[in-house]
Amino acid sequence: MGLFDWLTKKSKSLSQMTRAELRKQELLLQRDRDQLLKRIGDLAGKKQEIFERGRNETTPEVRRVLAQEFDLKTTEQLMTSRQLGIRSKEALTVTRMRMLRENADKAKAMGSKIGMITERDLVALEKMIENESITTEMYQDRLDSMLQIGAGETESILTPGSQQLLDVWDQMDTGLISDSAQAFDEADRRVRERHQAAEGA
Repeated sequence: MGLFDWLTKKSKSLSQMTRAELRKQELLLQRDRDQLLKRIGDLAGKKQEIFERGRNETTPEVRRVLAQEFDLKTTEQLMTSRQLGIRSKEALTVTRMRMLRENADKAKAMGSKIGMITERDLVALEKMIENESITTEMYQDRLDSMLQIGAGETESILTPGSQQLLDVWDQMDTGLISDSAQAFDEADRRVRERHQAAEGA
């Protein structure tokens, strides 16, 4: 069940949910997101298998069938990726609201309007969630602005350690690192160093 399915089927609005209710919804969305990630990975693996079969196939009829199958898997992969984007935005929304609840005292002291999300705000969020042109990062910025959360008041979605891993993957994409084992060791080393640096700070 997605965030707005929950909102339309429950009498309690998102802004009125308790920390426990928000956490429960957060876990459900994370589970859905994990399943979608696994599905995308499975589809990518199947596409690779189809591609290799087609490359080695000499019968034109079989190649055409394999090409059609590859195309169908690609369509399914794109549709699943769209669902993943929606779930990521929904999970981000619930996480932000939970964080507001957990920082209620601090938010009150700073004059923030904790939980003051109007129905108009929810409609705006739903439109942004459904809009594929709005990335998760763009949505995060707009959501934070709507919830009046300062950059220093929240956890970073992308930690320095995770950024190090993204950098290694980018280097593999561009061919700077070609060996998978070497890339893993490099990523592991960088992430460990980031954690050690943070602990020593």
